[in-house]
Amino acid sequence: MTQANLLTPPSSIPPPVALQLSQRAPPIIASSPTSSLPWPLSLLFNAETPETWTIHENLLLSALRTGDDKAARALLDRLTTRFGASNPRIITLRGIYEEGTAKSDKELETIFKKYEDILKEDPSNFAIRKRRVAVLKSLGRIQDAIIALTVLLENSPTDAEGWAELSELYVKVGAWGQAVFAMEEVLLIIPNAWTAHAQLATVHYLSSRSLSLPQLSALTLALKHFARSIELNESYLRGYYGLKLIAKDLIPILSSDAPSKRNNNEDDEVPLPRLETVKKLEELATNKLAEIVRQHGSGKKGWQGYDEAEVIAARELLDRDGKIER
Repeated sequence: MTQANLLTPPSSIPPPVALQLSQRAPPIIASSPTSSLPWPLSLLFNAETPETWTIHENLLLSALRTGDDKAARALLDRLTTRFGASNPRIITLRGIYEEGTAKSDKELETIFKKYEDILKEDPSNFAIRKRRVAVLKSLGRIQDAIIALTVLLENSPTDAEGWAELSELYVKVGAWGQAVFAMEEVLLIIPNAWTAHAQLATVHYLSSRSLSLPQLSALTLALKHFARSIELNESYLRGYYGLKLIAKDLIPILSSDAPSKRNNNEDDEVPLPRLETVKKLEELATNKLAEIVRQHGSGKKGWQGYDEAEVIAARELLDRDGKIER
């Protein structure tokens, strides 16, 4: 495992990599980045670097993700010793640790109360406000989490991560219009984020599936954003998967001679794609998914960075069409 991975936030890496990272914790805990020599000799023999504490923090989060509470506690104690218990970032990390090791809703309620007390003293602590939302989600209080996150975003409207989380919460309660709006706010902040385009496409797709008949407008917008995601990242498996899935739904509808079916629940402001265009996109997605599955399965260098679960899902999708080469 390279140092570059140790400097990557654990939320941005897949679980197997998080496990590998957490296994790096023991030797780092066993070594001390600071010197025990008296000043000024400590300046000469101090092993601390600008990356040292980023690595400690990311290892702490990785250890929590993989259930290594003992290593997480040791890393938290070291960070606390270095920066002090009153440091705002340490307060947040302590809260994350307590959330990760909580065994019951009662313990989560206690953590929530601590967050409330912190916010009474410092209402501008946005990190704790976010942790408060996380606890509400863990407690299943989705509507309360939506309200709390909405208030947070009113004071921090350029928080793309917050808008994405709000969209996710709206999806949980089936508020599709609000979920779409929240993801559109994400794209206003980071318009070239292919993952955000794919997430917005997914919300449109799920909204279409929530009704008895597919909504052409929702499927059309899903197709548009999945297509944009692969335009921004030509190797984006999830984008190709979504593109094929949407195209398979659209082709029979666009091919239908029944106007009532095609016009059902339509928004006139969303122009329908041409049938030929959708067929070409479906073919493109099929060929690319087949290439990814084939090259990944062969172990070819440069094709191993895909999430294994996503590759399996792509293979199953292709198998249903009989489009996978053995």
